[in-house]
Amino acid sequence: MLKKNLAGIKQRIQNTAHGCGRDPNDVKLVAVSKTVETERVQQAIEAGVTILGENYVQEARDKITALSRYPVSWHFIGHLQSNKSKYVVRLFDLIHSVDRLKLAQELNKQARKLDKIQNILIQVNISGEAAKSGIAEAAAIDLVKEISALEHLSIQGLMTMPPYFNEPEKVKPYFAALQKLSDLIRSLNIVNVNMQELSMGMTGDFEVAIENGATLIRIGTAIFGERL
Repeated sequence: MLKKNLAGIKQRIQNTAHGCGRDPNDVKLVAVSKTVETERVQQAIEAGVTILGENYVQEARDKITALSRYPVSWHFIGHLQSNKSKYVVRLFDLIHSVDRLKLAQELNKQARKLDKIQNILIQVNISGEAAKSGIAEAAAIDLVKEISALEHLSIQGLMTMPPYFNEPEKVKPYFAALQKLSDLIRSLNIVNVNMQELSMGMTGDFEVAIENGATLIRIGTAIFGERL
């Protein structure tokens, strides 16, 4: 079932990309494996998953250790507390959820200790929902400029989590707004900032995200099924 689910998602990515004139290879699938047991994650890797997204540091550490023989990339996609920075920098290739300078400074400090350039995305609260993490859209450019000065971080793009709607088309304005913000930041030519990634779109709305420039889509349920 997992292999079938994955094949179906990949086909939908390809169809959507072709339909809006994009190269399907420019859209990367992040399989969201939070709360999924290690054996199932291994099955997903063997079925062709190359990027795993995790939300919880301890859970991720156990999986990454157990599956270290596989050449996959691990992304941290959950809300991140500064005191977990040293673990996250050691474990993850890309952090999607940097939304404040204090967190960025701590990540930079920990990356310096490892002599590592840590790739990050800036999480933008594009909808302005009080319950959502992320920097406000109006403050995002200033935050990008501040973080760009940190030598051991490299900003690769933006991430957002829009409001949930039963109709995916209703999410379109939020994805379009993130793409517009990304284009604006790119036009500023800020040193140490590469606006090459847009992390947006999940199981219910990833096709609309692709139509609006998503390069990283975060899919969990459609691959692994409903969480218990």
